[in-house]
Amino acid sequence: MRLLKQFGAVAVVAFAGSLAVGAVGGNAWLTLILGVATAVLCVLTYAWVVRRTERRPVTEVARAGAVAATARGVLLGVGLFAAVIANIAMLGGYRVVGWGSAVATVGTLGFMVAAAVTEELIFRGVLFRIVEERIGTWWALALTGLLFGLSHLLNEHASLWGAIAIAVEAGGMLAAAYAATRSLWVPIGLHFGWNFAEAGIFGTVVSGKDGSQGLLDGAMSGPTLLGGGDFGPEASLYSVLAGVLTATVFLVLAHRRGRLVPRRRRAAVAGSADTLAR
Repeated sequence: MRLLKQFGAVAVVAFAGSLAVGAVGGNAWLTLILGVATAVLCVLTYAWVVRRTERRPVTEVARAGAVAATARGVLLGVGLFAAVIANIAMLGGYRVVGWGSAVATVGTLGFMVAAAVTEELIFRGVLFRIVEERIGTWWALALTGLLFGLSHLLNEHASLWGAIAIAVEAGGMLAAAYAATRSLWVPIGLHFGWNFAEAGIFGTVVSGKDGSQGLLDGAMSGPTLLGGGDFGPEASLYSVLAGVLTATVFLVLAHRRGRLVPRRRRAAVAGSADTLAR
């Protein structure tokens, strides 16, 4: 089954890269090098396995326009998180307690590059894209968003509310970005921009994972629905609102471009079963 083949190929490279990053003991420059290498190898592996299993050009990771599309995603991700943290700060839920470490930020950069690329290839490139073919955009968005949220329950300081927030704000937003553009570069950039701003700039916890350092040393306080508690700002209602609004914009754009996939009728699904099994 092509879904398993593609998922397995990318997951193996991502896991090997994760082990390599963990083995360097937090060395910032090696983390950057290995993080970028993991991202590049995962993209190449994805392109290779999709081309082999689907016999088509892998346009969603095409080189043409990749830099510009990724940059747009990064700018959007940084801008969205900056707006979220600004709103939290205005209500007293975030404050800067000092400067972080420029060197440590380099390591955070490498880690976030690897995380954004591998997660987008797996969740949007493989799972969302293939599931969407079977059950349409709306159901695929809901299902893969839920899986994306649940996968964060494995993180340190994870919570059910945090997983739900991630499912809604990130799972929905990133899948909608792919649906609107039919390119993985925008969601990769958006994912990276958000996460790097969260940890690498404002120095807060990312999805319950503590330890990443940024340019600022930030402290969160107040109720969970404001600042996200131990899970970090992604469990804030401001993050959920930002994700829902952005996803809505992308879905409207996808509709206008005719890129929303309707749910197939049962007969059509049955007729395509052999193709999906290849």
